[in-house]
Amino acid sequence: MHSSSRLKFNILYEDKFVIVIDKPAGLLTTHTQLWGRKAREGQMTAENCLNDYLRKGQAKSRLRVWLVHRLDRDTSGVMMFAKSEEVAEFFRSDWNRLTDKTYIARVEGRIAEDSGVFESSLKEDPDGYKVRSVPESTPGAKKARTEWQVLVRSKKFTLVEVVLKSGRKNQIRVHFSEAGHPVVGDVKYGAAKAPRLFLHAKKLAFVHPESGQKMEFSSNSPFKR
Repeated sequence: MHSSSRLKFNILYEDKFVIVIDKPAGLLTTHTQLWGRKAREGQMTAENCLNDYLRKGQAKSRLRVWLVHRLDRDTSGVMMFAKSEEVAEFFRSDWNRLTDKTYIARVEGRIAEDSGVFESSLKEDPDGYKVRSVPESTPGAKKARTEWQVLVRSKKFTLVEVVLKSGRKNQIRVHFSEAGHPVVGDVKYGAAKAPRLFLHAKKLAFVHPESGQKMEFSSNSPFKR
């Protein structure tokens, strides 16, 4: 693991095919909808930071990373980028089968059950702001499965470990909110204000595109038990 003075985060692993980082909360994964290439490339994002890191200050360099999956701006933890379009396509073609994703979340309220599964079809609102569960037959809806187990309960909160069996936008946040236990700090989905969104990508395992070996990377949870 190493970090660079130009980077806002640690690199957990790097080879010719992939680069795995430990993304801090508050950093965008990729640019928002900005007009013009200069605006997009000037925005502080994990993607732009890695492009700068690979190019080592050479403006004409064509080295870059390809986005394979995202973490919300306020979610921290393990994230992987591809180093070529071919590798990106390899992962995008069968993301859920090729990867295992484990998160830690602190949610509001005490969850009575020790473990469970949330399953629904999710769809983004037309304005793109929120995602919600909709009937399975809704055009554009995508199936989502969230498996969870309780780690610790306190008077007002529950710490859970979450395994994603699909990778939909805001999936964990939507499912726990709809169950009456929004992620702590997730004002967008009904939680009270908090210092941060208490959601962390703890572990990412994936099949390496060249060797076929399963590789696993983890990031320590920033949430005290």
